[in-house]
Amino acid sequence: MPFRIIRNDLTRVETDAIVNTANPHPVVGEGTDRAVYMAAGFEELLNERKKIGDIPVGAAAVTSGFALPCRYIIHTVGPVWKGGDHGEVKALSSCYRESLKLARNLSCSSIAFPLISTGYYGFPKDIALETASSVIYDFLMDNDMDIYLVVYDRDSFDTSEKYFKDITSYIDDNLILTSDSVDNSMFLRDEIRSSGRAGKARDSISEHINRTEKTFQEHLLELIRIKDLKNSDVYHGANISKQHFSKMISNRDYHPSKNTACALAISLHLDLREAGILLAKAGYVLSRSSRFDLAVEYFLINRMYNIVNDNLILYDNDLELLGKQ
Repeated sequence: MPFRIIRNDLTRVETDAIVNTANPHPVVGEGTDRAVYMAAGFEELLNERKKIGDIPVGAAAVTSGFALPCRYIIHTVGPVWKGGDHGEVKALSSCYRESLKLARNLSCSSIAFPLISTGYYGFPKDIALETASSVIYDFLMDNDMDIYLVVYDRDSFDTSEKYFKDITSYIDDNLILTSDSVDNSMFLRDEIRSSGRAGKARDSISEHINRTEKTFQEHLLELIRIKDLKNSDVYHGANISKQHFSKMISNRDYHPSKNTACALAISLHLDLREAGILLAKAGYVLSRSSRFDLAVEYFLINRMYNIVNDNLILYDNDLELLGKQ
């Protein structure tokens, strides 16, 4: 999965590179910076950091990973929050962008970020999350890399209050808890009716089973053509790997997980009915008895097609992330 949110200690994450929230001067700061030095080897890392010298706010530089389970430590200097009118968001965006660019130049296939500037520097967590997800999403549209956002505890992860409240209310208002409830399967029924083949009970079994329609793969390829999208737009937008997507479009009989089908519906910018037809091709419907399904329905109705932001919201509601393979 190209983008994941994990709860862990950054110094224990096994990726090609981790990002350290560095002091602008070659001295050891507090919080994440000090934890990275202690885990990597204090003196060794400090000596290499001194060779770099000062790092401007928004810039990034690299050292060896030393004793950490990564090849590289990318040091970036985040902005101090001063109310939002002093270019803080632009500087924070630069931290993520420059770190990703450096990781790409180092041929890294994976990188782990902390939530930059939200500790001692006082950056509001909701704005920091929105900024990080925007830069990560833009990067993944043109690059293949596994990107991890590492949060240490639950309090470190507050998504937009508006989205959090809206989607939680939507799920609570629409969730059907009874086990024998009727699922939202109207899309599948409509698809059957539209084929003009409902009610032909007198057909022979051989006639019935040989009356095949487009497979999921064929329907997906048709949607990509109709929407005038590139393959890279689709697999990046669905948070799935290029390799998995290649397998998907090269196999007529490919059968996706429900999670993958939902991720593709969002990547293709489908409306609720279009998404229902795509899901039906794989044998799925959006269920009123599933909180995850209701969240996906909410995203589709409100045209929330940025899967990175959607996954932040899913995480905050203790739901699985889109793009799981």
